[in-house]
Amino acid sequence: MELKNAPPSDLTLAASTFAALGSEQRLLVLRTLVRAGPDGLPIGELGARSGITGSTLTHHMKILAAAGLVEQIRQGRKIICIAAAYDRMEDLSAFLLSECCADTAQTAHDHG
Repeated sequence: MELKNAPPSDLTLAASTFAALGSEQRLLVLRTLVRAGPDGLPIGELGARSGITGSTLTHHMKILAAAGLVEQIRQGRKIICIAAAYDRMEDLSAFLLSECCADTAQTAHDHG
């Protein structure tokens, strides 16, 4: 997802990804997984570290997975949760900053 000079379809993708992060609990879950690193955490450990458990955690993981931000992998009887989209998170940051101050010179010229 290259978002610099993004066409409307990329804006839609960025908006839907940001919407998935529009919950304090989902943001906490993602941050907990990012802190855990590339090996991720068993879902029980993720719940213990984030303080979000049971069906609420499952609900948030489904939304984050649908946005492509996390993955759930079965290892035997365990479900391992991983922050999977570091590139997407970097793209979202770049999207926000790509036009930083772009109108500054124009604005000063228009009002000067």
